[in-house]
Amino acid sequence: MQYKIINRKKLIATAAADMIGGILHAPLKLFKRHRDIDPQQINTILVIRTAYIGDAIMTVPILKPLRAGFPNAEISFLTSSGAAPALETNPYIHDIIAYDPLWFYAPYKKRKYRENGKKRKTYPALMRELRGRRFDLVIEARGDIRDILMLVRPLDARYKVSYDVGGGGFLLTHVVPYGGLRHKVEYHLDIARYLGCPITEIEWGVYLTKEEKANTRKFLRDNSIKKPFIAVHPGVRIPLKKWQLEKYAELYDAIARDLGMRVVITASNKDTDYVKAMLRLMRTTPVDLTGRLTLRELAGVLSESLLFVCNDSAPMHIAASMGVPVVAVFGPSKSIETAPYGNPHRVVEKDFPCRDTCDENTCKHERFHACMKAIEVEDVLTAIKDLLKEVNV
Repeated sequence: MQYKIINRKKLIATAAADMIGGILHAPLKLFKRHRDIDPQQINTILVIRTAYIGDAIMTVPILKPLRAGFPNAEISFLTSSGAAPALETNPYIHDIIAYDPLWFYAPYKKRKYRENGKKRKTYPALMRELRGRRFDLVIEARGDIRDILMLVRPLDARYKVSYDVGGGGFLLTHVVPYGGLRHKVEYHLDIARYLGCPITEIEWGVYLTKEEKANTRKFLRDNSIKKPFIAVHPGVRIPLKKWQLEKYAELYDAIARDLGMRVVITASNKDTDYVKAMLRLMRTTPVDLTGRLTLRELAGVLSESLLFVCNDSAPMHIAASMGVPVVAVFGPSKSIETAPYGNPHRVVEKDFPCRDTCDENTCKHERFHACMKAIEVEDVLTAIKDLLKEVNV
């Protein structure tokens, strides 16, 4: 068994659950005949990718191949409430089901299930909805025993497909072979390849309507943001992926001063205090859109930008999916899996062997946060200049 799990405690727990579950389900397997997946029997498909926004975005490329491979099937997508807006108006999805699993989104355990004035969907309500529908094919795109156990196993689907690198393979009808460490977009596309779906070109992104594009251009005019401009995003979900505050300030000043480009900050409202502290260190005045953009509005602003500078984050994948050149600062995370995919980009990172086994939540290096602290402003500025030359600016 080849597990794709770095955290030792999680690895041990998953292996133990797999061993016990495999033993208990072994008798049932004896009486079940393996069936090849027949496209003619697939009328409804459920794709599951709940955590996190960036990962959900990197799952989108699977949708066009699924539509081509199963042209008569309606495709439903189960994802987190945060990622759901990014999938709206996607031409390959019949409907979106939003749910935030407690096993991934721990903070939700301690707060009321309410968002935008509406109650969040509870697990029992979700399962009543899913079990009330007939899905012929269920695809769990993460390869995680928790999703497989809690979301896939209870469903009465003809075919249940996922990887076994995170446990739970004994609960599936079909296990996708794991080809080794690769970009997550390819990791997801390998599921489509396993299902025999044709992949001619990679299509993904946030599908903005004509009205949304027009509103974006009006928003830029109303905020005196003229093209060309460089969008920047200092925030990130995992604290260890953040660069140093003073280096952000110095870099943004250098972009404005040395490159003559307007800097537009696109951070979320949770980074408000962080951005305010950074602005106090800056000598130039960027346009600060912190906390003012919805996810789709962010996609609109990024699509109008000349270049995007960020950490390894969900906005990085949104920008990449929309063909925006990206300069990304990487520390504990692995660029082989999550670098900007398929468009002109530069990854700025330093070679620290501990990054290969880092769980991205706890730094075990003798010099705390060494992988990020080793990256200098000049490293990032050089990458920006180099990328601008590549895109003929």
